[in-house]
This record gives sequence, C-alpha cells and structure tokens, in this order.
Amino acid sequence: MEPLFEVVVFLAIATLGAALARKLGLLAPILLVVVGLALSFVPGFPQVRLDPDLVLVGILPPLLYVAALETSVPAFRLNLRPILLLAVGLVIFTAFAVGLVVHLLLPAVPFAVCLALGAVVAPPDAVAATAVARRIGLPRRVVTILEGESLINDATALVLLRVATMATIGTSVGVGDVAWEVLVATGGGIVMGLLGVVVFGFLHKRITDPLLDNAVSLIVPFAVVFAAEEIHASGVVAVVVTGLGIGHKMPLLMSAASRLQIGAFWRLVRFLLEGLVFLLVGLQLREVVRDLDEPLGFLAAITGAVLVTVFLTRFVWLFPATYLARLVPRVRQRDPAPLAKFPIVIGWAGMRGVVTLAAALALPLTLAQDRPYPRQLFIWLAFAVIVVTLVGQGATLPAVARRLKLPPDDPVQDALSAAGVQQQASRAARERLDELAESAPTAVVERLRRVAQERTNLAWERLGGTERETPSQAYGRLRQEMIDAEREVFRAARDSGRIPEEVLVRAYRDLDLEESLLRREEES
Repeated sequence: MEPLFEVVVFLAIATLGAALARKLGLLAPILLVVVGLALSFVPGFPQVRLDPDLVLVGILPPLLYVAALETSVPAFRLNLRPILLLAVGLVIFTAFAVGLVVHLLLPAVPFAVCLALGAVVAPPDAVAATAVARRIGLPRRVVTILEGESLINDATALVLLRVATMATIGTSVGVGDVAWEVLVATGGGIVMGLLGVVVFGFLHKRITDPLLDNAVSLIVPFAVVFAAEEIHASGVVAVVVTGLGIGHKMPLLMSAASRLQIGAFWRLVRFLLEGLVFLLVGLQLREVVRDLDEPLGFLAAITGAVLVTVFLTRFVWLFPATYLARLVPRVRQRDPAPLAKFPIVIGWAGMRGVVTLAAALALPLTLAQDRPYPRQLFIWLAFAVIVVTLVGQGATLPAVARRLKLPPDDPVQDALSAAGVQQQASRAARERLDELAESAPTAVVERLRRVAQERTNLAWERLGGTERETPSQAYGRLRQEMIDAEREVFRAARDSGRIPEEVLVRAYRDLDLEESLLRREEES
C-alpha cells in the first residue's frame, strides 16, 4: 500500500502544482522543480531515488511518442538541417567540451569518464523544451526546431554515453567500434521504428473499437522500445520514427472517434507524466547532496565551470551553424538567413531535464580494475545543470523572447490559408452531395448544403478582425444557452423517474459533444 500511496501523493502534488502555476501565470515545469526541491528537505516526506531504467524505458518513451505524434512531418523534413545540426552536432560538441573542461579540472580522471559526463549533460530535455516553447508562444518554426532537436538529441547522447562507458570499464574502443555502435543504435532504431509503423499501422487500420485503438496506442511506445533494446538499437530513435509515421498517417488509420479519444487520453498521460517527472527531479536534491564530500570551494568552481561550458557551447555552435550554411548560394536562396534574435532564443532554450539525471545515475560504479572515480560528484554536476538551466533559463525565456520581440506567426495569413482550403473542402463536399442527392429527401439535402456553406462562412469570418460579434459567435452564444436548458430538462426528468439513467447518459453525451464543438470553434 505504501508505494501506491506515495504515487498518489506525488500525482496530487503535481496536479495542484500545475493548477497553481496556471493561476500565477508561471511555467508548470519550473514551479514543480522548485516545489520538489523544497519538499526534499521536509522531514518525513517520502524520498524517491530515481531508477534510470524506469525513466529511460518507462517514462521517456510515452512522452517522446506523444510529442512525435503531434509533430508535423512536412515541417520536420523542411527543418531537418537545423534539427540535425542541434540534435547531433551540438550534442557531440557539448559533450567533448564539457569532458575536456572536467578532465582539465580532474586530471586523474580518464578523459573517457569525463566524456561520459559530457554526454549526460549535453542533450536538452524533450519535455522541458516543448512545454516551455509552446507555453510562451514562440514562432512556429522555432518550436518545430526545438521539438525536432529534443526528439533526436537523447539518442545521440545515449549512444555517445554507451561508447564512453565501454571505454571507462576497460573495453577497447576503436573507430570501427564507434562506427558500429552508431550504425546499430541509429540504423537499428530507424528499422525498428519503421517496422512499428507497419505493424501498429496495420492494427490501427483494422480496429474499429475506439477503446481497443486507445489500448493499442498505449502499448506502441513500450513495445517499440523493448523490441529495439532487444537488438541493442536505440529505443529513442525507434519510438520517434514510429510516432512520426503513425501521427502523419493517423487520418487514414483511425476513425474520428478513435482519434478524439486517443487525443484526450494522451493529453492526460502527458500532463501527469510531465508533472511527475519535474517533481521527482526536484525531490532528488537531498539524496544527491547527502553523499557529496568534496570541499565547498572546489565544488563551486567545478560546478560553475560545467554550467558556463554548457551555456556557452550552445551559442558558440548555434551562430556558425546558422549562418555558415547560408554561404552556399543554393541554401541561402531556399532558406534566407534569419535575424540574430532567432538563434539567440533557440540558444536560451537549452533546458536539461530528467533524462540527464537518469543517465547520470546509470554511470558505472567503478572504472576498469575497480578503480574508483567521483561518481557522486558527476551526479551532482548533472543535477546542478538540470536545476540551473531549467529554473534559470526556463524562467527567463519568456522575458528574453519578449525583449527580442520575435515576429509572431501571422494569424491573418493562417486564417486566410484555412479559409481558402475550407472553401475548397466545402466545394468538394457539395459536389459529393450532388452525386448522392437522389438517394435522400430534398429537405435533408438542402440542410446539408447549408451546413457546408456555414462552415465556409465561419472560416472567412475569422478574417474580419473586428471586435463586433460575428454571426457564428452569436450562434455559439445562443446555442450554449439552449444546450444548458436542454440539460436541465433531461436532469429533472431523470430525477423524477420519467427516464432511466441510460437515457440521460446518452442525451448528455450528445449535448457534450456539441458543446465541445462550439468551444473548439470559439478557440480556433
């Protein structure tokens, strides 16, 4: 009972923390980390030591999967060059830079061990980056690049960590070994991911029950990770590939009911896991600090050196990566150089998270021939990087974005594009209706024609930009009042015994669906 009770307590705190963050206008990940830091020193509060396998196999796959499901494959492909430069190039550059700095400060520790620490702190966190970027409303392309980076960079870091760990435990590692590890991890992950798209796409295509579709969707990330790990491939790459593929094909694979239910289900899973993850990160502080025995001055110096290195390497890499590629005329013509404010805000969004801590906890206890090394110091350094980047950079990122005055996405252009496509869609719908008109009563056909026309009118109304109430807004306001009145009648009929509970449930379900559609149209 006690472990279950602790899980419920943690979920309750994460939920309350997220609610408080919304009320105060703060970013939930940052507030939850701070709450966890404070609770870690409360006497008698449950202390949880993170299991690296639980994080890397139990928590990360579903979070990566839902992020990949929601990622636009065309946008991902269009921004593949900057994504790979960050997710592969920057991770390797940061890992070697941090490894070199730590090796200079700890010359007795082999460089391979220091490189392992560099791989641990190199990748920005998938959860933190997307949560913060979307919350503060960064431009769409910036969000796409940050999301794409966070989907792939964990795989790069974990492969590099695996190679460095092999060297730390005395295994001879040559160039051929490194190349083979990269090939197996990345290539195997891509193959397993594509296999996951085929297998689970096949299942989704043939399942008609939304509940079964939902159950299969929950199984997908774990099944793909386990299959990839079985052949020593990258589970992260496999999950991302499967999520991108199924997300791109979802309109063809699932019914409308399945898509609606799966969307709601994954939003809940992401909300709970994200809150739990950041709370657990903060709760590790007392455990991490307790085992430290380095002098305070040295601890402050090496922590500061690692933090500065992690911060600077991102900017040192970003500006050449952004502008040197534009020296090629074909690249410059296809993708003109952005203003300097764009790489600045991307550079500032380098928050680390739970993967960094899990990877640090997975470091070997000893080196070859059982030689000790300051493992607990390395765990502290990883923890310090997480807290400082997440709280420091994450909390100031909204202010940095406002100060830089990044040009927002043009809502008028978005509305114009949507209205144009909606007009084409309504025309196609009317043409199909005309083909089938003889099989239905004239009144029904005319009603459906009006529905198609109203959808087109609604799309064009959004271009008005006036403060006056549009006809569609008036319709939504009045229809909402009517729905409330209908609900009250059904409830009173149930209470008086005129209708059974099942009738009330069906009626409420239909009214709830209509109300959710009204609210969706108001928000869009």
